[in-house]
Amino acid sequence: MRRIKLTVAYDGTNYCGWQVQPNGITIEEVLNREISGLTGEEIHVIGASRTDSGVHALGNVAVFDTEGRIPPERISYALNQRMPEDIVIVKSEEVPAEWHPRYQDTITKTYEYHIYNAAVPNPLKRRTSAYISFPLDIERMREGAAYLAGEHDFVSFCNVRTSTADTIRTVHEIQIIRREEEIIIRITGNGFLYNMVRIIAGTLIRVGRGFYEPGKVKEILEARRRTEAGVTAPPQGLVLVEIKYADRHLKAGMV
Repeated sequence: MRRIKLTVAYDGTNYCGWQVQPNGITIEEVLNREISGLTGEEIHVIGASRTDSGVHALGNVAVFDTEGRIPPERISYALNQRMPEDIVIVKSEEVPAEWHPRYQDTITKTYEYHIYNAAVPNPLKRRTSAYISFPLDIERMREGAAYLAGEHDFVSFCNVRTSTADTIRTVHEIQIIRREEEIIIRITGNGFLYNMVRIIAGTLIRVGRGFYEPGKVKEILEARRRTEAGVTAPPQGLVLVEIKYADRHLKAGMV
């Protein structure tokens, strides 16, 4: 038996998130079906990050166990012949049998939230960014974002339906990048709570529009109440860019 790690990219527009559920097709469901068809085994992948409906990824990670004989590095090519065009296996490789994508000593995740900020929407950006017509002050957003760096209790930036008891996370870096009409909130941390990045984005948008002073972000953190923060920004702007592991077996293999 071998354990195979997959790096998976997808356009999440047509999917009800990652995790298998009864009310619609998901990324996990497609992977299970196509890997099972390829190997002739009943396969159930284990994913690193359970992205929500409409959320995209360039570097999500999943593993599965197989007794098949296809060389690990060739599995990605074989699977991509079977996958719908909005899901791509970026890389496949063998990892130790006990390796788990969610339970490693050191994991860092990077997300980007994309905003299209212009007087009129761009139809080519509608699936991959949130549209904001009002001007956004980038410097104010950067000043507010700076309060989020470091280790904090992020319960104010967490969906109230989360089942996680520990809401302390570390943000290693947060950047606000402007590329013409596009604004990108890029955030790297040791883990993220349910809807955390989208709530941060919604809050920083309010800072950029002048509804909140930058210092309000610090007040929101200290309040430890979800009602203090901004709205949850739409899902289509969110991209899971990459997941990095300190594990010696995988460091060289990540995108």
